[in-house]
Amino acid sequence: MEIIYEDKDIAVLEKPVGMDSEKDVPKALQAQLGGSFYPVHRLDQNVGGVMVYARNQKAAAELSRQIQNGSFQKEYVALVHGTPEETGDWTDLLFKDSRKNKVFVVKKERTGVKKARLTYQRLTAGEQSLVRIRLYTGRSHQIRVQFASRGYPLVGDHKYGSKAKETAPMLYSCGLQFDLKGQKHFEKLPDWAEG
Repeated sequence: MEIIYEDKDIAVLEKPVGMDSEKDVPKALQAQLGGSFYPVHRLDQNVGGVMVYARNQKAAAELSRQIQNGSFQKEYVALVHGTPEETGDWTDLLFKDSRKNKVFVVKKERTGVKKARLTYQRLTAGEQSLVRIRLYTGRSHQIRVQFASRGYPLVGDHKYGSKAKETAPMLYSCGLQFDLKGQKHFEKLPDWAEG
């Protein structure tokens, strides 16, 4: 697991696909760096990318506060089927069926329904297009569902409609920006999104 940055308050790393961000990663950080690590955001097990972990409760509380008020910025790259518009600003109502571990776009607000917003910019166009996404809300499977519901499932995301040979969604957390004793910005692209 590659450590991108560390100080006494935080550790920023590249989470590999296949690791549980709430259980496996803190254990691996503890083994690698020593001390305690607190998850403040999560990534699906089958998604990799840049994550930050707090090393104390004060840093965890501050990062959690920034996530709640929207000043903590999260950006992703994804490879989607088809060619979406060049840019988009999408707000949907999402409902998670916990028994099926699947999320659906719904039309009406009701118990268990949460508002989800993202913006994106298309970077390449074709049968498969590369998009860069800014997440404003952190809902379960949000990016995967919002793109699939419009006919652009993520390549490799068989749960939401991809027929591609890839075995995991082509989705990667590529950028984090937050303020903790000064503005911090971390960025890393996966091999499949470079070039």
